[in-house]
Amino acid sequence: MIRLFVGLELPEDVRHALGGLAGGVPGADWIPAENMHLTLRFIGDVSEADAEDAHDALLRVRTPAFDLALHGVGHFSTGDELRALWAGVERNERLEQLRRNVDSALVRMGFPPEERRWRPHVTLARCAGTPVLRAQAFLAHHALFRAGPFRVGHFTLFSSLRHGGGSS
Repeated sequence: MIRLFVGLELPEDVRHALGGLAGGVPGADWIPAENMHLTLRFIGDVSEADAEDAHDALLRVRTPAFDLALHGVGHFSTGDELRALWAGVERNERLEQLRRNVDSALVRMGFPPEERRWRPHVTLARCAGTPVLRAQAFLAHHALFRAGPFRVGHFTLFSSLRHGGGSS
């Protein structure tokens, strides 16, 4: 099985700026800067044949180049426990249209539609069992974080390996 997702690669200077945010939250498992990306659509574990179908479907998705900027930080949590820390993405209609086009192409190939609401972000750290209160200083300190704008001219079908702390 191959674990797939569709995303945007980030320029090196943006990844470097995001990597500079790492630290200050006990229990956070920080993502290495070279692995940071913006996920458009998680596909999941698929067979090689399904991976080829996904690749073929995505070849037909076109997007005009557009500029994108990151702004602010936030978190996903369950109850009082953090699940992840992230950098936000400024609202961008072209990004949202690209995401819809990617999802539509995959659904037409027989992949199930994404049921979760999409919130564009770049994951900075995964957290398991970390109280939300431990991140308050980090969130306040980096609330005005900005990176970009940077040009987006394509998207990528990524594969990742699953390991104990998440995926890489």
